[in-house]
Amino acid sequence: MSAKQRLFSATRSYSQLLVGVAVILSLLFTASLGSDNLNWQICLAVIALIIGIPHGALDHLVTMPKKKPAKMAAFVIIYVLIAVVAVWAILKWNVLGFQLVVVMSAAHFGVGDAAFIAESERLNNGVSKSLIDRLIYAIPAGLLPVFIPLTSDLTSSALAQVNPKLINWAGSNTNLIHLCVLLLAATSIFILILKRDDKSAIDLTLLAALSILTPPLVAFAIYFGLWHALRHTARLTLNLNKSEIAYQRNEPKRAFMQAVLPGIPALIGTFFVAAILAAANPDNSRLLWSILVVIWALTVPHMMVTAKLDKGALLGK
Repeated sequence: MSAKQRLFSATRSYSQLLVGVAVILSLLFTASLGSDNLNWQICLAVIALIIGIPHGALDHLVTMPKKKPAKMAAFVIIYVLIAVVAVWAILKWNVLGFQLVVVMSAAHFGVGDAAFIAESERLNNGVSKSLIDRLIYAIPAGLLPVFIPLTSDLTSSALAQVNPKLINWAGSNTNLIHLCVLLLAATSIFILILKRDDKSAIDLTLLAALSILTPPLVAFAIYFGLWHALRHTARLTLNLNKSEIAYQRNEPKRAFMQAVLPGIPALIGTFFVAAILAAANPDNSRLLWSILVVIWALTVPHMMVTAKLDKGALLGK
């Protein structure tokens, strides 16, 4: 097994393990401290978000031609401007901005996860699957970690902690959305079992457990930091020269870290901007809300940039 194969296999296994552990810890904390206690929820959420934030900081390195500083600078400027506009829009139109981010996040997460699996299978010389087969996994993989937590019975208290204006974000469709996503996920798991795609079935089962059994804040943050970010980082290693050198030296762990370390400044920058937003907006002074606004805003240009990579992975191009 090559270094790349080992890294992708380990990343999938570790993301599954971490989500499983997070579900167990959440159940233990809920039993001992109560589901209304937000201190442990915010603690877990912030830790997971810290782990996940750096993964989107290398977009310019994998999409722009090397040795073209002018184009690179223009790319970074446009990227930041799009994120700034998104921050302004979310802060001005909280509910509408939140609704758009929710839909975008579900699409980005599902497609990204399916692309990770497609690239992993390609590295292992697996049989190429049809787009329909990819969507059977991608749609529930994106919907579960986003829509189930946001339509659960615990959502109101969690959103009240983040931003009370978001409590009724789904209007009267909350229960319908919740039921439809669960039915879709159950159907997909059944189909994947019939197709003997046990790993994907386990993936969706774990995502369902995370979404159903943990509080909304914990569910989203754990998914973002310990599932989506890990898998996306593994994919980045295929496009970074330093990671490729590490692969050639049979050092998959070093290859992974080469895709993590350059993102640390983005983590620092996120908290810096979040602190400024928290200080400048007395009505939304909670640091967690400010961090989430920055992450959601960065999702907009990040999704636009990674769309090409996702399309190539899913279609095998």
